Amino acid sequence: MFIEPNIRNTKKGWIEVVCGSMFSGKTEELIRRLKRAQIAHLKVEIFKPGVDTRYDAVDIVSHNENRIKSTPIENSQQMLLLAQEVDVVGIDEAQFFDDEMPSVAEALASRGIRVIVAGLDMDFLGRPFGPMPHVLAMADYITKLHAICVVCGDIANFSFRKSAHEATLLLGETDVYEPRCRSCYHNPTLA
Repeated sequence: MFIEPNIRNTKKGWIEVVCGSMFSGKTEELIRRLKRAQIAHLKVEIFKPGVDTRYDAVDIVSHNENRIKSTPIENSQQMLLLAQEVDVVGIDEAQFFDDEMPSVAEALASRGIRVIVAGLDMDFLGRPFGPMPHVLAMADYITKLHAICVVCGDIANFSFRKSAHEATLLLGETDVYEPRCRSCYHNPTLA
């Protein structure tokens, strides 16, 4: 005898992405959403790339010094092993993860998990950054945040690198990066 599954009672997962330039509030928004999930007594697991030790080796910390405990990992596949029996998975600085991160996010969502991904959508050259374009394409919900251009005060969506380093991965804060609008980012006289 075939028993049809009750779709209405099946736990449904999805992927949310919070993206934008540096200093736009991505990590602050990720922490806010994760703390609300904890208040709702949901089981939450939070990951960040092990390479990101700017504010803390373990915690995710916003520029406003808001923080939440996380698990630093070296590759996205570790999320599948560590996110057992959870309701929500938070992922910070997703642009620094490997190319498997989008399929990992999809696998977690398919398990019925709410996956919240935060990361830069563009690198300092204004190009799509790491696995973020693929995660954005797969996302059920996208929130694009903007900073304020430090040159003109307009809405900023570019992360301008103030140093001459050419490596894509260069961790830094206001000493290395500043948010700029499209016009000020592309104006060579403002470099």
